[in-house]
Amino acid sequence: MDGLEPGKSAVVVRAFPALLSFVAGYVDSCTYLALFGAFVAQLTGSFVLGGVQFVSVEPGMVVKQLAIPCFFLAGAATTALVHFLRERPRIALACSLGAEFLLLVAFLACLAGMPFRGPDQPRAALALLIGIAAMGVQSAMVRLLMRGVASTNVMTTNTTMLSITATQTLLGWIGSRKAGPGEAPAYPGARHELMGLLPVVLGFVTGTVCGALAYVNAGVVCLVAAILPVGILALCAMRR
Repeated sequence: MDGLEPGKSAVVVRAFPALLSFVAGYVDSCTYLALFGAFVAQLTGSFVLGGVQFVSVEPGMVVKQLAIPCFFLAGAATTALVHFLRERPRIALACSLGAEFLLLVAFLACLAGMPFRGPDQPRAALALLIGIAAMGVQSAMVRLLMRGVASTNVMTTNTTMLSITATQTLLGWIGSRKAGPGEAPAYPGARHELMGLLPVVLGFVTGTVCGALAYVNAGVVCLVAAILPVGILALCAMRR
């Protein structure tokens, strides 16, 4: 990552990315059900709405457009934090996780006023922007401090890479069966990349399912199940 010297990424255990991916999927499902079909984990939908608004104005359009600069500013703030703590990546990781934890707590507090009459209601709009900010922090944190780890909240790229690495792994295995003595295996790093991607993608998918089921059965209080893991990860990062 430009702007960080080599070796300045934080050392994280294998479970960190998968758990963060679970949190992103979980929060995204809850947001979709609670806030009239809005997403917070990724911004593709918000960019689409930016184009749609030229031909159709829908309820909540303005706040969904604010999602883009909100996500951007959260990423910028995280980048500044990591910059000032670049000699102490472990502390930078703990502080970034702590910021995400606090934002998710605020997100839950805003949703406590449900049910909302519509997406334009101030508390609903504030909840959406806070949720967006939390995911913006997470996205930038993973990119800056977990070098070599796939994005924990953008599944389009991850799914593309999963299809590539899975196919390359299969082709490499077939090639190794046919290869003669001394021949170099094809795609030697594909299996390693595949093993890194799988937990992240599966974590997100599991999170979306668990978040939807939990929200339907328990309401917004179910977000505690996503907030606590982030707080625990922050403490773990500090202790490590």
